[in-house]
Amino acid sequence: MHPVEEPLPSMSEQIAEQLGGVRGLIESSLPVLVFVVLNVLLGDAVLDLPKKTALYWAIGGSVGSALAIGAYRLSRRQPIRHAVNGIFGIAVGAFLAWRTGDAKNFYLPGILLTLGQVVLLIGSVAVRRPIIGYVWGVLANGGKHDWFDNPRLFRTFQWLTLLWAASLFVRAGVQGWLWLADEANAIGIVRILISWPIYAATFAFTAWAVHRVTAAQAAEKAAADKEPAGA
Repeated sequence: MHPVEEPLPSMSEQIAEQLGGVRGLIESSLPVLVFVVLNVLLGDAVLDLPKKTALYWAIGGSVGSALAIGAYRLSRRQPIRHAVNGIFGIAVGAFLAWRTGDAKNFYLPGILLTLGQVVLLIGSVAVRRPIIGYVWGVLANGGKHDWFDNPRLFRTFQWLTLLWAASLFVRAGVQGWLWLADEANAIGIVRILISWPIYAATFAFTAWAVHRVTAAQAAEKAAADKEPAGA
């Protein structure tokens, strides 16, 4: 008797798990929030400390919060992959801000990384290897990439990959414009309050679009199987 294979979790469930879910979202946003709040409160807005003094305290608070998140997860023997990635990103941004003495450079690595992702996504469509299709194959299709031989799914992943590129470009574009305008605190606010809703909407639409195509094809196959032979 063969063991019954349990169905794979849905695409949305698996991707949410890989990205850390709601908790991962909160933990990745917290160091940025700490940086923004301290830089504002200690700077001109409240305590009127020298610009660099406020910046250094903001850097310390941000790095400290990232390390605290990692230590907490480690103490509870929880996965620390997301925390480690967050600490690395915060550390690079903090180093640039500290070296230049300019708070806006805290966000520069994230802006450049996002633009790099845009180029990668568009390039994958140009060579007809849409990245979103491969992500779906790994996370929600048992590692299989049979979608590549499915014209309808292939076209879906092509335009979904372009959609993700556009979404990321909007996020990076707004933050890049604020970076050029020397609006350091506004960049942090945008990253927390605007970037994540855009990401969530793109993700939800992606899950819906893929489910719509796969469900339609499954229904068509079921209808064809029910047709009597020779009909």
